[in-house]
Amino acid sequence: MLLPAKAEVARQLRRYRAWERVMLASPGDRTVRATFEDSGYTLCVLMGKRCAREAAEAAERYLRSSVGSYLQEQNGRPRTTAVVHRGPPVTVAVAVDRRSPVGR
Repeated sequence: MLLPAKAEVARQLRRYRAWERVMLASPGDRTVRATFEDSGYTLCVLMGKRCAREAAEAAERYLRSSVGSYLQEQNGRPRTTAVVHRGPPVTVAVAVDRRSPVGR
């Protein structure tokens, strides 16, 4: 999984939060709303989320954590070691009918 640079995530998160404050101050301004939605979309693309709020929360978690712990948290399961198989490989016997199709 590719992850964005933390500096870029921090920059886009600051941009999103700044436009969020401006939009809350003047909710009727269409230009402000469009710019706010654009910043949210950019954050969604960076963080791989569909909702701007989820993307902002994911960006905050990403910036607080290490890359490994963030990926582990995103997968939702603990990191395990590789499974080691010992012994010879197991083969499966397949029954093959070798009679001629004419005699059946």
